[in-house]
Amino acid sequence: MIMRIFQVITHPGKEGEFAEFFHRTAIPMMKATKGVISVFPGAARNDSPRDFSLVMVWESLDALKDFVGEDYDSPHIDPAEADLVQFRSIKHYEFIEA
Repeated sequence: MIMRIFQVITHPGKEGEFAEFFHRTAIPMMKATKGVISVFPGAARNDSPRDFSLVMVWESLDALKDFVGEDYDSPHIDPAEADLVQFRSIKHYEFIEA
């Protein structure tokens, strides 16, 4: 399994618009995506309202590549969020047995 952590910082003043996109579009889309086992959205906090994160657990690297393509290290950007986000990062981790 692959853990994919997507983090964004919105442009100042765009946190409300991004929050609406995040809750109405991004989270439901990821929950419905084939190959995604779990989705853990991180809501912005009062002390950092421009920060958001989305942790996704994928069944395999192949399932992730089927969704985003071979360049899976680049953040998948929905056109609706492109003008709202100042910074985005993506990281991937293999699950290990505890």
